[in-house]
Amino acid sequence: MEFGLHLPDAGQMATREAMLAYARTAEETGYASVWSSDHIAWPDPAKLASKYPYADDNSGFPPPNSPWLDCLASLQFVAAVTEKVRLGTTVLIIGYRGALQQAKSWATLDYLSGGRAILGVGVGWMKEEFEAIGMPWDRRGERADEFLEIFEALFTQDAVSFDGPFTSFGPVGFSPKPTNGTIPVWVGGHTPAAYRRTAKYGSAFHSAFSSVERLGQEWDGVRRACDEIGRDPSTIELTMLCNLVFDHSSDKPGVLSGSTEQIIDQLGAYADLGVTHTVVFCAARGGLDGRLDAIRRFAAEVMPQLR
Repeated sequence: MEFGLHLPDAGQMATREAMLAYARTAEETGYASVWSSDHIAWPDPAKLASKYPYADDNSGFPPPNSPWLDCLASLQFVAAVTEKVRLGTTVLIIGYRGALQQAKSWATLDYLSGGRAILGVGVGWMKEEFEAIGMPWDRRGERADEFLEIFEALFTQDAVSFDGPFTSFGPVGFSPKPTNGTIPVWVGGHTPAAYRRTAKYGSAFHSAFSSVERLGQEWDGVRRACDEIGRDPSTIELTMLCNLVFDHSSDKPGVLSGSTEQIIDQLGAYADLGVTHTVVFCAARGGLDGRLDAIRRFAAEVMPQLR
């Protein structure tokens, strides 16, 4: 199992100092990747009709005046101070930005980082945010699939034309291309549509805050979707995002908690399902120093036992 570290891109920790410290610490201590999440502008969560997938009452989602850095800009920023860690989104809401604009940002990130980008994508859950930024909410899953096809065309063809239900352009030139010819797509979500998207376009399925039982059900859904189109599911990685809390117990799904030995055991259960890459969202007291201590502790005490 490889491990990634979620950057401090939201909340009061979303500072230049913290972003640099996380990225450099991840590189120095052996994390394989660093990650950023995606939101742009949203109203008061208490007044939303949309439901946050990880809390029915929206209590887990931050207030509208909470800092949240742009995910692609954050990855471009830390790419310049690292050399080895891969750079991913967990996840980019693919419908928030135009297709060609996104493709250019991703190709630039990948090209300047030496081929380290991972395109983690989801279709989004907050209708009000789509409306706030002037992007369509309807048929967003179909739009997401079309965007992924556009990305592939732009990344691999010289003179690109596209004529789809939602987007038409070309022929246009597009350069630079991704360093390795394309960018891996990690698909997030917990619906049959997400499983089908993974089977058709994904290099990996990327689950968020799932219990072992739920992740097993999601992975079964991906494998069934692969069977439907004749794809070998072994060509798709199983990956996940989870919270990390040392020395405190939690019964919330998708939280690694307790002693070092307990966290190793919890990760072992996910490894038995086939998880190959785990991204940890570190929670710790003591401000930035406390979180960096937990990040280093996880790297020293936990990661070697799962590799």
